[in-house]
Amino acid sequence: MHLQRAWRLLASLYSTQFLGLMFFVVAMAAILRDRGASLDTIGLVYLLGMVWPLKALWAPLIDRYAIGRQGHYRGWLLFTQGGMVLCLALIGLLDLQADFALIYLLCLATSLLSATQDIAVDGLACRLLTAADRGFGNGLQIGGGLVGNLVGGGAMLMLYPTFGWTGCCLTLAALTALSWLQLLRYREPAWPRPARPAGYSRLIGFWRAPGRLRLLLLLLIYPAGSALAYSIVMPSLIDAGWGLESVGLVVNVLGSLAGVAGALVYGRLLRRYSRRRAMVVAALLQLLGICGLALPAMGWASAAMAGAAVVAYFLLYNPAATVLATLMMDQSSAASPSTDYTLQVSLSQCFVMLLTSAGAMLAARIGYGGVVAAAVVLALLAAAASLRWTPRSAT
Repeated sequence: MHLQRAWRLLASLYSTQFLGLMFFVVAMAAILRDRGASLDTIGLVYLLGMVWPLKALWAPLIDRYAIGRQGHYRGWLLFTQGGMVLCLALIGLLDLQADFALIYLLCLATSLLSATQDIAVDGLACRLLTAADRGFGNGLQIGGGLVGNLVGGGAMLMLYPTFGWTGCCLTLAALTALSWLQLLRYREPAWPRPARPAGYSRLIGFWRAPGRLRLLLLLLIYPAGSALAYSIVMPSLIDAGWGLESVGLVVNVLGSLAGVAGALVYGRLLRRYSRRRAMVVAALLQLLGICGLALPAMGWASAAMAGAAVVAYFLLYNPAATVLATLMMDQSSAASPSTDYTLQVSLSQCFVMLLTSAGAMLAARIGYGGVVAAAVVLALLAAAASLRWTPRSAT
């Protein structure tokens, strides 16, 4: 019963943490552009997402200091979750154009709170979940992020003509508040406090353990192929004559749903496989998904086949994201789980974002097909690296 309650709480927290941020960088950006906002303004909105890769800079504070007396991570989660609810509600009461400067500051605060919430929930998950349970727990994490993207980015943009600005923001605030209510009823186990709590020295000390250089290379190489391939998904569909509504349906809705299914199913299967075997199998699935993108990239398929290839990409990529997150949780110590996990995620995310940005620029020089070919090479390297460099056991 306790584990089932933990599953529900983690699923809720991992989903609601993304609602506001995805609404800002997807829906709000589209609404602003539709109202005639400049591309410079849209660029400012996209910068809100850059807060997340920087969260390792304050992760040691979450491990070291507690808020309140009813659970180390629970206190942080109550604070950050409640802060997101308040910010979203305030944003909904303001005018998007007349009050944009104030709205942007509140969006930035929401992004900071969301990133801090993620640090805390990752720390809680690292301590709650046994090695056998981490696969499904990280399936919930990856799936929750996709649900947040689906609801915050896709659904709210579709509902905006009916709900309006205020209605969308207050709806997101209400959904985010559901997790806060769950936290009120949750009682975090009492964890033994380390004699010497980890501080900022852990950001360097983590990498001094044996085998960590190979781990770092694996964190960078493993998602590289899918990151590069993702960069050409939407441009290639638009160049093939797809409308924005069709792209949104296939990528943000159907793709997200397929990704949730892939993450949860593979998360369950991780109980049966060693980490190395799971990494290799997921790498091969990822490779298949990337190869399928050659159909829309090269214009070799009908619209239906191209759409199916894109959905298959999301289905086959997310097992790799799930097992990589599980591996990072394995390598996080009980003394500093938030710091260790966040440090690994941040470095991997930064590299993924760089590759995604580079992919579009590369496509202008070698074409969409060339980018897919480069992504295939990177995916093959990921399979080889997972076979040789996957750590044998959890820390």
